Amino acid sequence: MTARLLLAAVLVASLAAVPAQAAVPPPLAEGQAKFLGNVLTAQFDPTFANYWNQVTPENAGKWLSVEATRGTMVWGLLDLAFTTARQHGMPVKQHTFVWGQQEPRWVAGLPPDEQVAAVDAWMRAFAERYPDVEMIDVVNEPLHAPPSYAEALGGAGETGWDWVVWSFERARAYFPEAQLLINEYNILCCAANRARYADLVALLQERGLIDGIGVQAHGLERADPAVITANLDALAQLGLPIYVSELELETSDDAEQLAMYQRVFPVLWEHPAVAGVTLWGYRAGNIWKRNAYLLDWGDEERPALPWLRAYLGGEAGD
Repeated sequence: MTARLLLAAVLVASLAAVPAQAAVPPPLAEGQAKFLGNVLTAQFDPTFANYWNQVTPENAGKWLSVEATRGTMVWGLLDLAFTTARQHGMPVKQHTFVWGQQEPRWVAGLPPDEQVAAVDAWMRAFAERYPDVEMIDVVNEPLHAPPSYAEALGGAGETGWDWVVWSFERARAYFPEAQLLINEYNILCCAANRARYADLVALLQERGLIDGIGVQAHGLERADPAVITANLDALAQLGLPIYVSELELETSDDAEQLAMYQRVFPVLWEHPAVAGVTLWGYRAGNIWKRNAYLLDWGDEERPALPWLRAYLGGEAGD
């Protein structure tokens, strides 16, 4: 046998000895008309695309994370989120531009004109770096956590929400192709909050400034599905898509968590106005609510996760 044939035989034998790689599973909502997304955190997650098909930066997209020191932009974790999304063809939802929590500490002490310039510069810098962002939570929690600089952006003003209007006007100028969203909590549980929120959305809608409604889904472990549906129905009357954000269902009991998902998730997923659902973490030790994880410390799936896969694949039983 010639040396070349011997080398070829060795290569074939060595390749045959390598175990076949397991097929990478598709995301849970693969082929669905709406996405099931999750957050990317500071910890690298090689299996993210095995489960989810939409990306939201958990903290990396917040102003404090990017510009803790005035004039110094730190983009590393956001770059990772966008790279992951682009590699897998996933949409990114930026979270968030204007929020009273996790704003840079240096902003509150600036004169009003400098506050306005700083917010504008923050949006502009993001637009220059990520012009392909698909969705944006422009303002987060306007009912509960307005920013320290709200007065500089117009305060309540003539509309009652001039600072929110200003924020959306700037976002529309910098991101004419993105879907501009607002995001708030205690909307799916509480009719009074939902009514006030709907008025604000309608105000933005009249001005052509908003493309979708974000509703956080924290705290639904004991929620009545009928109440969730009623609030979704009321928001749907505005005619905009609804994005369910920040969903987790927390309990240390596996069977109880499974029952929670079976009770709550179909209400959200099957509502005709809901265009996507984003969970707020799924890995043990890397999720803001300690016992809301779906993958444990050994990468074993809690029962709710295979149920989600079966449900989205049309295989789940009653």
